[in-house]
Amino acid sequence: MAAAPASVGCGGAYSCETAERTREWMQAHVVNFFKDRLWELVDAEWMECLRREPVESLLKLPSGCVQEHWPATLREFVLTARSLVIPREQKAPQSLVSDIHVAPVGTVLAQGMNSKKKHEIENLAAVVHAIAKRCGAKTVVDVGSGQGYLAQALSFEYQLRVVAIDASSHHASVTIARAERIKKHYAAKCVEKQLLMVPRAVTCHVLSSDTLAAVTLDACKDDNGEHVRDTKTSTKKITQIQESTQGTPPLILAGLHACGDLSVNMLRVFVSCEQVKALVSIGCCYNLLSEDTYEDTDTCPGFPMSKAAKHSELVLGKSIRDLACQSAERWRNLTMDIALQNFDVHAFRAAFQMVLEKYFPEVSRLSPSIGRQGKALRRQRLRKVVESQMTTKKNDDFSCSTLKEQNKNTNDVHPVIHEVDTGPDDIHQNAHQKFILFKDFTLSGLGRLGCGSVEDTSLLEIWKDVQPFSEYIGPFWCLRAALGPLVETYILLDRLLYLQERSNLVEALLFPLFDPTISPRNMAVIAWKLCANSSEA
Repeated sequence: MAAAPASVGCGGAYSCETAERTREWMQAHVVNFFKDRLWELVDAEWMECLRREPVESLLKLPSGCVQEHWPATLREFVLTARSLVIPREQKAPQSLVSDIHVAPVGTVLAQGMNSKKKHEIENLAAVVHAIAKRCGAKTVVDVGSGQGYLAQALSFEYQLRVVAIDASSHHASVTIARAERIKKHYAAKCVEKQLLMVPRAVTCHVLSSDTLAAVTLDACKDDNGEHVRDTKTSTKKITQIQESTQGTPPLILAGLHACGDLSVNMLRVFVSCEQVKALVSIGCCYNLLSEDTYEDTDTCPGFPMSKAAKHSELVLGKSIRDLACQSAERWRNLTMDIALQNFDVHAFRAAFQMVLEKYFPEVSRLSPSIGRQGKALRRQRLRKVVESQMTTKKNDDFSCSTLKEQNKNTNDVHPVIHEVDTGPDDIHQNAHQKFILFKDFTLSGLGRLGCGSVEDTSLLEIWKDVQPFSEYIGPFWCLRAALGPLVETYILLDRLLYLQERSNLVEALLFPLFDPTISPRNMAVIAWKLCANSSEA
């Protein structure tokens, strides 16, 4: 991030003038916003400008949208960051394979799918089928198959043999049961010569590319049974696997949002196993990637993969990899109310960190996670607040005396809020509700972490200290989110380069397969072999 020149004396402001300073700013996590007073570490002119911006302008910032009245350095930062991001607009599958046919997911196959999943399955299944046909592969290994949506579309719509691998035995059971129900429907209206194959489900905790390779090849050779539980093959080496692959059919690996290292293990298996002729992988959960910290270990990290990235010795860290999961498209399409709710959730989390620092410092040092379920609940409560406020505006009979009477029946802490705030009644109500939401957030978080309780008056003291600075949360978060697509681009390019470094063996590309407003992790790594031999992973 550009900051004022050093001669101006701008304190400890972050900048993007060097890789080290960029990395420092990217690692400034929002949970520490109040604790580390992060708004003071960003160019003061930027923050003062963005603090006054409409929410709609803030939400467009990560997408590269700037305003003419912004400081020149701020505009330059936003536009430069965006210019370095790989284009994410969805491309028609026909631009990849001209004769591709995208079969719509019918009512039976679509059972249990939301609109996002249906969009993903329709496009991905069509591409996998087209590439399998080009490579002469009739077997697809669906890695991280979940409940089998992709596997079933490939089986019933495209008549491909599918092996579905997932770590959850429950998912495998659901996949089999769901496929049997779908098979009955297709059998009832079966056309002549239509082949009905049910995906085989394999349960395996994939810990390495060796494990994935062994399970993949064993499952494809074994025609008996449909469900292999807890396959233990992690001790097999790639050379041992390749010695026993006679009779294994040509394969294609496919993965829809295979989590963390699972996506990169797919790439290594594709390069190492002769039987794997092609790969279509859409990754996710970059925060769960293992990373090379350049210590002397024998592990194969999820990042970096390519020789060029390894030579750079760039270390991202979990905070920056988590940033790569941010979606500029999602931010741009939020409504103002939902955006404000999100900003509030970030403010509550940052204030909660202050509670941990003061009352549970040993827990705070562990960088605890309080889970997504609580976040969903809190967002639901925030939506109720908005609805309540809208109802209040329409109710002409709602008076200040009524509000005060309600407050008397709640908690002794509530009147303190009203003594602090001397604004209009709706501001009283908003301050009251924000504290109650923060209190609920804190109690839920402490419960999840197994911590004791904190007195309401103590929570109120912390909230009063941080609340005046919460208006900087939105600008700070949107500035930081502008770097998310850039980090994801670097991770994706590392994977692409890993394949391209085998230039005489592999054709590889990045392809935006989904609409990013529907499915933010929309970039597929697609590759196929040019010859029979392969190089080492």
